[in-house]
Amino acid sequence: MKQIPLKANIETQETFKTETLEPLVEQAQAGKIHLFFVDAAHFVMLPFLGYLYSRTVRFIKAASGRQRFSVLGALNAITKQVVTITDHGYINAVSVSKLLQKLHALFQNLPIVVIMDNARYQRCALVEETARHLGIQIIFLPPYSPNLNLIERLWKFVKKKALYNQYYSRYEQFHEAISICLAQTDTTYKQVLDTLLVAKFQSFKNATIQP
Repeated sequence: MKQIPLKANIETQETFKTETLEPLVEQAQAGKIHLFFVDAAHFVMLPFLGYLYSRTVRFIKAASGRQRFSVLGALNAITKQVVTITDHGYINAVSVSKLLQKLHALFQNLPIVVIMDNARYQRCALVEETARHLGIQIIFLPPYSPNLNLIERLWKFVKKKALYNQYYSRYEQFHEAISICLAQTDTTYKQVLDTLLVAKFQSFKNATIQP
């Protein structure tokens, strides 16, 4: 069973996927643009539990407090390269502007198009003005459409590899584990991510909704 976001407009999603997203992927595959999917992950230093079956009750250690390590990422739809801005607090509009500047500095040979959701720190005057100044095109996803944002799959992968069923006694260990995982996306994990991050998107057009 899979979940559909409660407020998602399935028709709007389908139109966006076929008329905007898929043509952009084709342009990127043809080498006409750099296409990036942008999103932030806010990793909180709390237990991430996977699946455990046991005949007896099991206890695991859990870190105290709510320290967070925030990663703003841009995932290249074709090469799977990940460009990041990190913060030991919160991501904001300044963070997004810095990421756009970083993309502009690294990828000047082709036009840059970024896909992002409607978070207030992304859909704001500062970010849109920065993009205009750099010549970067921003395309915003329909509301409640994480299934259309390719980088969401990367965040799930990072949690599975670096955080599930892991205990970190110190915050430094916690954020280093995440950073190391992200640094290995184009080496150790390249083969599995090339399969996981294929630019094909879930459609709910023919989904059956259970009451």
